Amino acid sequence: MDGGQPYNPRTVEEVFRDFKGRRAGMIKALTTDVAEFYQQCDPEKENLCLYGFPSEQWKVNLPAEEVPPELPEPALGINFARDGMQEKDWLSLVAVHSDAWLLAVAFYFGARFGFDKADRKRLFNMINDLPTIFEVVTGTAKKQVKEKSSVSNHSNSKSKSNPKPQDSESQGKYLKEPELKDEDEEGLEEEEEEEEEEEHGDTLCGACGENYASDEFWICCDICEKWFHGKCVKITPARAEHIKQYKCPSCSNKRARP
Repeated sequence: MDGGQPYNPRTVEEVFRDFKGRRAGMIKALTTDVAEFYQQCDPEKENLCLYGFPSEQWKVNLPAEEVPPELPEPALGINFARDGMQEKDWLSLVAVHSDAWLLAVAFYFGARFGFDKADRKRLFNMINDLPTIFEVVTGTAKKQVKEKSSVSNHSNSKSKSNPKPQDSESQGKYLKEPELKDEDEEGLEEEEEEEEEEEHGDTLCGACGENYASDEFWICCDICEKWFHGKCVKITPARAEHIKQYKCPSCSNKRARP
């Protein structure tokens, strides 16, 4: 089913444009139009599906009657679980199935029009650059973004063997490393990263308890000197640049008490 209008994207760009349109429509159903979507998913009705269209619109409807259908069909019966779960859990479940359907439709077009290995890989990479519907609906992005900026390198450079800086300029969220000059070789950077990972390998995040990883943004509390994933304490590298003295949530709460 596709809103009554046949649509056959034939290139990677056209399939990706189709994917984005359908994705936008389904996100709209699960976020801005969620009250209307919830009401339409009446458990008393028959098997209902959530459809997204290339026009960025959505519709709750019965599945296509023809077998096999023209396009892969979304998950059936999303309305039956509506009143048996908490609303946020139900929306998350619909979001997961919607992500699976979008991939099925995109690669159905890819198979139908003979995309080769390179085209399929390019299509997947384009799709993978977008957050999933589940990530948008739940607000919990799972992708780990590798921070290659100087901010990320600086934030990881505070030595555990020298936790207290001696001067006011060096005190704060991290100690600054000297900037690498143009003539420094790439091998030196890799060696420093290996040494850094060995030095902090047993460091645990004070929030989630997971180990240190060199490809993640970390920040150290200037009060308790514990390390935290930036994502766990909701601090980004850009925000860290403007923090003179970082206090973790626990230390901030302690200081706020009378």
